Amino acid sequence: MTLAAILRHLAFAAGIALVSALVVRAMINARVMDLPNHRSAHAVPMPRGGGMGIVVGFLVGIAVLYGFASFARLADPYFRAVILASIAIAVVGFIDDLRDWPFTVKLAAQVAAALAAVGSGLFIEMFRVPGIGPVDVGWLAGGAITVGWILFATNAMNFIDGLNGLAAGTALVASVFLAVIAAVQGGWFVYFAALLLAAGIAGFLPFNFPRARIFMGDVGSQFCGFVLAVLGVAASRFDKVELSFLLVPMLLSGVLYDVAFTLVRRALAGERLAQAHRGHLYQVAQRSGMDARRVAEAHWGFAALGGLACLGFIAAPSWLKPLWPFALLVPQLAWTIFVAARARRAGIGRW
Repeated sequence: MTLAAILRHLAFAAGIALVSALVVRAMINARVMDLPNHRSAHAVPMPRGGGMGIVVGFLVGIAVLYGFASFARLADPYFRAVILASIAIAVVGFIDDLRDWPFTVKLAAQVAAALAAVGSGLFIEMFRVPGIGPVDVGWLAGGAITVGWILFATNAMNFIDGLNGLAAGTALVASVFLAVIAAVQGGWFVYFAALLLAAGIAGFLPFNFPRARIFMGDVGSQFCGFVLAVLGVAASRFDKVELSFLLVPMLLSGVLYDVAFTLVRRALAGERLAQAHRGHLYQVAQRSGMDARRVAEAHWGFAALGGLACLGFIAAPSWLKPLWPFALLVPQLAWTIFVAARARRAGIGRW
C-alpha cells in the first residue's frame, strides 16, 4: 500500500469519525436517559444510545466500501449477511436502550444475527495448525464454534461496558491493531472494516471519556462486540498466518478474561448467572477505590498488549504459536491478584 493510499484512507476515516460525532451530538439532545440504580457507576441520569454514532459511521463507510472499493469486498453473500446481521444487532440494542428488554430477547436476537452470518458461509471451517497443516472441522462443528464465539464476544463487550471509556477505548485499540495487522497480511476487507469501526468509535469516545456526556448503550457495545467477533472469523482466513483465528481473542484478552473469570467464579459460588451483579473484576477495582479512569486505561493497556502479542505471534515460529496466547494470561492473573488485594483492603468481602 502506498503512502498516498494510506493518507486517503485516513482522511476518509476522519470523515467517518465526524459523522459519528454528529450523530452522538444528536443523541445527547434526544435525551434517551439512563437512570442510575444500585449497580450503576453513575449517580445522576445520563443520556445513552451514543453508540448510534458508531453504528451510523460504520454503515456509511461500509456503503462506500461496497460501492467503490471492490478490491476490499467480501463475496456478496458474505458481505450482505454481515451488514444485515450488524444492522439487526444495532436495532435490537437501540430498542433495548429505549425499553430495557429481557436478556432472553437480546440473546435470541444475537443468535439470529450470528446464524445469519454463519448461514452466508462466513464461519470457521479450517484451522491451520502448526506442525499438522490445515485441519477441516466441517461445516457443522465450524458453524457451532463460530456461533458460540460471536455470542461470547458480543456479550463480553456488553458486560464490560460499565465505566466511562472502558468498552469503547478497548474496542478502539483492538480495531486499530486489527486494521494494521490485516493490511500487512493483505486482508483488505478486515482492514477497511476495522478502520471504519475505529473511526466510528473515535467519533464517540470524546463524549464518553474522561467525563461522560453520554453512554454508549447496548446499541454500541453489542455492535462493537459483534463486528469484532465477525472480523475475527474473517481474519481466520489469512492464508499467511497459522492459527489466525486467535488474533481477535488475543486483542480482546482483557475483556474475555474478565467475563470468563466472573462467570466461572459465580458458577462455583452457586450464584444465578443471569442475575445482575457488580462482581466483574473491573467493577470490583472501581468499588475498591481505584479511579474509574485508571481502570479503563488498564483495559486499554490490555488491548495494546494483545496487539503487540499478535505482532509477535505472526513472527513466532510455528512450534511456538499454540503456546503464544497463553502468555497473555500473565498480566490478567496479575490484575486479578491486584484487584483481590484492593478488595480485601477496602473490606469488600463477597464480590
